[in-house]
Amino acid sequence: MERLLQEVLSRLVRAGNLTIVLANGRRLACGDGTGQPIVVRFADRGAQFAVLADPYLKLGELFMDGRLVMEQGSVYDLLELVLRESHGQKPALSARMLSGVRFALRRWKQRNRGARSKANVAHHYDLDAGLYDLFLDSDRQYSCAYFERPDMSLEEAQLAKRRHITSKLLIEPGQNVLDIGCGWGGLGLYLAEFTDADVVGVTLSEEQLSLARRRAQDRDLARRVEFRLQDYRAVPETFDRIVSVGMFEHVGVGYYDAFFSAVSRLLKKDGVALLHTIGRTDGPGFTNPWIDKYIFPGGYIPALSEVAESIQRVGLIVTDVEILHLHYAETLRHWRERFLARRDDARRLYDERFCRMWEFYLAASEATFRAGEMVNFQVQLVHEQTAVPMTRDYIAQREAELRARDGGEAPLRMAGE
Repeated sequence: MERLLQEVLSRLVRAGNLTIVLANGRRLACGDGTGQPIVVRFADRGAQFAVLADPYLKLGELFMDGRLVMEQGSVYDLLELVLRESHGQKPALSARMLSGVRFALRRWKQRNRGARSKANVAHHYDLDAGLYDLFLDSDRQYSCAYFERPDMSLEEAQLAKRRHITSKLLIEPGQNVLDIGCGWGGLGLYLAEFTDADVVGVTLSEEQLSLARRRAQDRDLARRVEFRLQDYRAVPETFDRIVSVGMFEHVGVGYYDAFFSAVSRLLKKDGVALLHTIGRTDGPGFTNPWIDKYIFPGGYIPALSEVAESIQRVGLIVTDVEILHLHYAETLRHWRERFLARRDDARRLYDERFCRMWEFYLAASEATFRAGEMVNFQVQLVHEQTAVPMTRDYIAQREAELRARDGGEAPLRMAGE
């Protein structure tokens, strides 16, 4: 088994400076010796076998359980090296076979209807509210920020994201907007405050709903913003504008037609919709099994081809597609650094195993975006092509107008205050 592990790692890691310490104390050197030294120790022989048998699932589990120990460097350093080196390489036959099985079962794993969908949302978003205050910005934006400049703070970049999305929606005062998957209400509150729109935000998370409603009251916006515990498929009204940010990843590939059919039904004939979602760059796939088991059960990140095919089937028109590359990597870097700086607070909320799980989740996500396997899509949709201008000049113009209104700075208070 040690010889097989050495062979696999030597083929996988050709650059870099990785040392694997086996359970018996033997050290395996991988890479060309350049760069930051990374030293990983297996606590037992069973851990060595597990990572060979199913690295996509077991690497994270072993780290959570303390059976994969970082002796030099961080788990992010390890994952960034492995993903960077493996990018473009053809996986081993056993890995391809296991991936084939997971791809075949993906629709069954993503059965997101009714109570199951609500339970999947609660698994992640109904965690202790204090956890998200440890690493998110003051507005609790839990999606990709928009870094107009490399030196932007997380607060500035999340405000820029809200401004960028709002500009693409072309909202006029008095129009009504539906926010599908409204989170803790930050975008809906921004739309109401700075575009004078009437907003309905829907979520399946009771924790998110409670805070969103409280924030609307605190900011004297409750008359303009209504937050509901409601499935988007059950919304009865029609809207001038529809936006969905960071929610589509929870829909499941078998429900794309249902999602876009709902958008088509809910969007007025002269309306504009915007979908903001994580997307994969390498075509249709399956959800990483560790992420599915521990972080986002029932979730799936789509390829652009899967999104486009479903949009075409329901008859909506795509009028703009923007790819945000590396923006989420930078967002996740901020989240990871903030979480690690307050790791002791997280341990007081949960325990050490949870902290290792959350660190692995943030590290793996950032490394995946940096390796080029994931980006963000922003897709603008209409029924009628005349609903949006012929050129994209309006985006920058509206951003400038919003910047003058919102002051260009995010509030410094915490979202829950």
